[in-house]
Amino acid sequence: MRRAHGSGAYQVVPERSALEEQNDSLFDGLKTKTHALKSLCIEIGTEVRSQKNLLDEMDNDFDRTHGLLSNTVGRVGRLIKAGHYRYIFYMIAFSVFVFFVIYVILKLR
Repeated sequence: MRRAHGSGAYQVVPERSALEEQNDSLFDGLKTKTHALKSLCIEIGTEVRSQKNLLDEMDNDFDRTHGLLSNTVGRVGRLIKAGHYRYIFYMIAFSVFVFFVIYVILKLR
């Protein structure tokens, strides 16, 4: 069967079964791509949930650390107000000693 276009040229129109076969092959390709996208979306959802759980755990850890540091800073503040400068000197000397030991260990590696 032939049809004329606006330019006056004739084009051969494929038979109906050929069109159906072409549609079926395109449909199968689309179905495959849709399945791949669905799988990808499911994997993204799983990854998002696991990352959310990780962030929640980190938030809890930071909250605990904040509480611990707040208590420690409060104790140091009370120590300073009490005027126990000798204990403060010991604490600073110990900190310097620990950092020096860590420095030496890292340099010897």
